[in-house]
Amino acid sequence: MLQLKDLKRLDELFQTMEKANDSFLGYPFAKGFDHEPLWRFLKFTGNNAGDPFDSGSYRVNSHAFECEVVEFFAQLFRAPSDDWWGYITNGGTEGNIYGLYLGRELYPDAVIYFSREAHYSVNKAVRMLRLEHCVVSSQPSGEISYDDLAQQAAPGRHRPAIVVANIGTTMKEAKDDAAKIRAVLHDVGISDVYLHCDAALCGPYAPFLDPKPAFDFADGADFITLSGHKFLGAPMPCGVVLSRKHNVQRVVRTIDYIGSLDATLTGSRNAYTPIILWYVTRSLGVQGIKRTFLECERLAGYAADEFNARGIDAWRNPHALTIVFPPVREETKREWQLATSDVSHLIVMPGVTKSRIDELIEAMTNRKVQM
Repeated sequence: MLQLKDLKRLDELFQTMEKANDSFLGYPFAKGFDHEPLWRFLKFTGNNAGDPFDSGSYRVNSHAFECEVVEFFAQLFRAPSDDWWGYITNGGTEGNIYGLYLGRELYPDAVIYFSREAHYSVNKAVRMLRLEHCVVSSQPSGEISYDDLAQQAAPGRHRPAIVVANIGTTMKEAKDDAAKIRAVLHDVGISDVYLHCDAALCGPYAPFLDPKPAFDFADGADFITLSGHKFLGAPMPCGVVLSRKHNVQRVVRTIDYIGSLDATLTGSRNAYTPIILWYVTRSLGVQGIKRTFLECERLAGYAADEFNARGIDAWRNPHALTIVFPPVREETKREWQLATSDVSHLIVMPGVTKSRIDELIEAMTNRKVQM
C-alpha cells in the first residue's frame, strides 16, 4: 500500500501536468478530449502482439478494433482495395522507422532523399538502417525544393530512390507534393521509386483541404504514417501506418510462440491505443474530423491576423494550423512551451481556445519581445 507521502507525490504530479497541459501551445497535441468510458480496459494486460489481421494464441487484445481503425484510414487515403495493410504504432518515430525499413527491404541499394525540414526521426531511422542518403534543401515555406531534389538525384539515376515526403513539416506545416516528387525523379531517369509520406500531423485532415495535397495512395504513395495523439487526441503517443500489402509480405515471418505472423516493428504492442483511436474515429467519423479541422483552421486564421495586428510578424502556409513567427524570448518559450528552432510557432489543435491565444499574444506584446 502506498504511503501518504507517495499519494501526495501523485497529487503533486497531477497538478503539475494539469497546469502544463493548460498552458502549452507550441506542440501538436489535442486537448479537452474525454475518453472516460474506456478506462475500464486498463485492468487487463492488453497486448496486440502479432499481425492484427491474423489470429494468435493470446486473445486479450483489441485486434478487431485495430483492423477497423486501419481500414478507416485506408479508405480515407484511397488505398487500393486489394493491396493494403497496416497497424497501430507507438507513434510517428516508429512509423518512420518501419516505413523506411520496408523501403530498404524493397530496394537494398537505394539512396534515400529527404528535406532538411523532415522530422528528426527520419535522420534517426537512416542511421539505424544504415541507409545512404542525401539531404535536400527546402523552400522558405518549408516545402521540399524540387529543383534541388533533381540535382541531388541525377548522379544516382541508375539506383532506386526512397523519398520521404513531408505532409506537414515539423516547424512550418509545409506539405510536399508526392506526385511532383515522382515526376521529378522520372525526369532525371529514376524508375524504381519508393515514396514514404510522413503525414504525422496532417494525415487525418489533409484529405479535406482544397486543393487536396498529393500524398495518398492514389497520388503515388507507397507508405503513409500518421499520429494519433496529435489532431485525433489520444492521451498517449500512438500512430497508424499504412502500406501497400505486397511490400509488407517481404518482411513477414511466422512465429510459433504467439501463433501469429510477425509483421510489425515491435513485438508486444499496446492494446489500448487501438481502442482509443477506434473510439475517436467512430465518434467523429469523416464529417466530424472535417468539421473539427475547419474550426481549428478558422481559429488559426484569427491567430495569424491578430499577431500581425499587434506588430508581430506571423504567417502560415495555406490551410495550415501552424502559425509561424520570429523566435521568442526564453521565458516566453518556457511559459507557453513554444517549439523554437530558427522560428517559433503556435499550433491550433482541437481544444486550443481563442482566450489562450489572446493571452499568449498579450504576453508577447507586453514583454516587447525582441524579434
